[in-house]
Amino acid sequence: MELISPDFGFIFWMTLAFGIVLFLLAKFAFPVIGKMLKKREEKITEALEQAERTHEEMKNLQAKNEELLKKAREEREEMLNEARQYRDKIIEEAKIKAKEETTRLVESAKETIENERKAAMTEIKNEIADISIKVAEKILEKELSRDEAQLEYIDKIIKETDNQ
Repeated sequence: MELISPDFGFIFWMTLAFGIVLFLLAKFAFPVIGKMLKKREEKITEALEQAERTHEEMKNLQAKNEELLKKAREEREEMLNEARQYRDKIIEEAKIKAKEETTRLVESAKETIENERKAAMTEIKNEIADISIKVAEKILEKELSRDEAQLEYIDKIIKETDNQ
């Protein structure tokens, strides 16, 4: 029963032992524990600050990424527009060249046809001249004294040349 109703000596010694342990803890353990708690608190604060800085950096990087993507899209669109314009220009130039070539070929064909027509006309004129000369020779070969005989002979020669 002594534990339930302790006497004065027991309480005194328990209090003295508790005071010594408390003094030793306050002298040696609490400063070390306090320093460790302070270091831990500083590390936690530093880690939180680092996390906040990292979070901000991530936001900045994400914003830069989106800006770069936007610029890349704009550049891609610009390049596509330039390519379309270049394609249209090449097509237009090809159409113009084809039209010019067609016009040149048509003009060349017209010129060739005209030259051949002139050559044919010249040849026909030459043949007509040859025929006229032959007719004149035949008329001169035959000495005709009368006008009627000459006219009959000319008609006869014309009919002969028409048959040929």
